[in-house]
Amino acid sequence: MILEIADLRIHDGQQAEFDAAIQRGLAEVIQHAKGFLGFKVNKCIESPERYVLIIHWATLENHTIDFRHSLAFAQWRAIVGPYFASAPVVQHFNLLAESS
Repeated sequence: MILEIADLRIHDGQQAEFDAAIQRGLAEVIQHAKGFLGFKVNKCIESPERYVLIIHWATLENHTIDFRHSLAFAQWRAIVGPYFASAPVVQHFNLLAESS
């Protein structure tokens, strides 16, 4: 399993609209992607225009190839992209250790 972490910065004052948009994009687009296993979205308390999106993928290629090179990616960006103040910072992680 691969963990994608996306650090998102949106335009100030658009939090309510973005909250609805990201949830819509996840429900309508991301959840149907090949290899999608689950997600979490966290809102920053100190910087209300900052969000962290965490998505679990079966493989790295499910995100970087299957999703990113699909029509679904364009649909996702059409829903959430207008709110971005800057390009998201996206990185992928393998599990090293976890608590029981």
